Amino acid sequence: MEELGSSFGLDLIIVLVAAVLAGLLARRFKLPLLLGYLGAGIAIGPNGFGLVQSPGVIESMATVGVILLLFTLGLDFSLDELKRVGRVAVLGGLIQIIVTAGFGFLLGRSLGWDINASIFFGFMVSLSSTLIVLKILMDRGEMEAPHGRVMLGILLVQDICLIPLMIILPALGGDGGDIGFTMGIAFAKATAFILAMFALGFWVFPRLLGRVASHSHELFLLSVITLSLGAAMGATALGLSPAVGAFIAGLLIGQSMYAKQALADIIPLRDIFGALFFVSLGMLANLNFAVENMGLVLLVVAFLVVIKSLVAGVVPWLFGYTFQTSFTTGIGLMQIGEFSFVLAGVGLAASVITDSIYAITISAAVITMIITPFALSFSGAAYRKVSQWPLASKLVSLRTSGQTEYKDLDISNHAVICSQGGVAKTLTRVMSRRNFPFLVIDLDPQTIAELRRQKAPAIYGDAANPEILKFARLDKARLLICAMPGFADTEQVVKNARKINSRLDIVARVTSDMQAEKLKKMGVSEVVQPEFEVGLELSRHAMHRFGMTTIEIQYILNSLRNMGKPE
Repeated sequence: MEELGSSFGLDLIIVLVAAVLAGLLARRFKLPLLLGYLGAGIAIGPNGFGLVQSPGVIESMATVGVILLLFTLGLDFSLDELKRVGRVAVLGGLIQIIVTAGFGFLLGRSLGWDINASIFFGFMVSLSSTLIVLKILMDRGEMEAPHGRVMLGILLVQDICLIPLMIILPALGGDGGDIGFTMGIAFAKATAFILAMFALGFWVFPRLLGRVASHSHELFLLSVITLSLGAAMGATALGLSPAVGAFIAGLLIGQSMYAKQALADIIPLRDIFGALFFVSLGMLANLNFAVENMGLVLLVVAFLVVIKSLVAGVVPWLFGYTFQTSFTTGIGLMQIGEFSFVLAGVGLAASVITDSIYAITISAAVITMIITPFALSFSGAAYRKVSQWPLASKLVSLRTSGQTEYKDLDISNHAVICSQGGVAKTLTRVMSRRNFPFLVIDLDPQTIAELRRQKAPAIYGDAANPEILKFARLDKARLLICAMPGFADTEQVVKNARKINSRLDIVARVTSDMQAEKLKKMGVSEVVQPEFEVGLELSRHAMHRFGMTTIEIQYILNSLRNMGKPE
């Protein structure tokens, strides 16, 4: 009890209370929790109200958060997922990192920073925020949309590249000797550590976890935490970042049969210590420095918004995606990510970057993170305006001009499926089995290529574009199915379709009652809410288990479905 009354105990309570309140505030405004934690740190830190008296202790606990964050990243890493996202993620992600780092280097040199600091700064700003982008895509229902898969793929590659960057870049902080030799030593240490970890991962970790798991679940969790912290300390002993050791330990345990349970057990601890990490970052943010150097901070922010958006946007375009997918991807990846903070801390500790560069990076990161949710919210409207510009309209037409083969398409009484993601696969499978005529419009090149291999009619393009809809022969169609996750796109498709065929039967996907009501007023025949339908299906299974007859179950489900429909 005496310890709780000490300065450390009081500081910890202040940090946790501030994190909870700021997190609730962030949720209220539909912002990621991460931004709330950063804001809490700024408010209670030495540059805010100065409520925390022992920031050093909080920072030490935050280090545990970094270790657990990287450990769970390794646990959750999947080679199969990397294969699934394909070339646009692997090659495109590497191109994005290198090109953005190059521009960052040029910006650093133009600001008078030395070569090593400029190199480090370039790679810091090349990384984007997995947590923020993932949260936004989940909230918008766009995980399976083309731009969603591209962004997540590139972010996955960025997360992987963090590890070699944390191994190599600190060597830039040497005493001015041969940098090549210094990097060689760092690489040799890293190689020795990785080999030792792989030996432990194959011969020691599985047996240890297996024996512990057979005795006690609590001991299993304790062993997992011990392994992550032990690997982190082992890496530190060799002069590497503790986060590198934690990631490799997580990667090795992630290949064992204990990976899922280890991940499930450690996520709550990761979230708690991760919150401390982001609050501590906010405490390190120097508001006075940001105000005094507002011009410099805004210059870096402008660089990120413009240059990083352009680079991240060009990548999917190079791999065959449409202008809309490229445009949205560029906006989504313009911010500095949470792992850039980790990299910045490593650079500061290794004396590669100065306190002022660190402060500029943190300030710019916070601003770009705040901007991102709002920028993505307006990305659809921004795309429709930008696509009318002469140059942009040419770029749009470059990826739609290949549809001339469908100009005289002989098809009628068919279903037109407008999709982004895996929904089209289920629909086309059903249509094909019953020999119903259909045509798919999709922005995903992989989906279109697969359909064409199956000899199924498919148009690569943006269904919200009236020029694309003209190829779909909506005037002779029987049904239009709008399965896109984004409501703005669905609304635009319905408007354009009604201009072509005012009597067309339309079924659309929505995520809320408000969206359903709006589409009903526009003449949509049926709306499907995924969450509502899942609830009905689960109810059907539950009623069946309680012995109700099929007729009774169907009557209740029909009643619920009618109640859920907007008038």
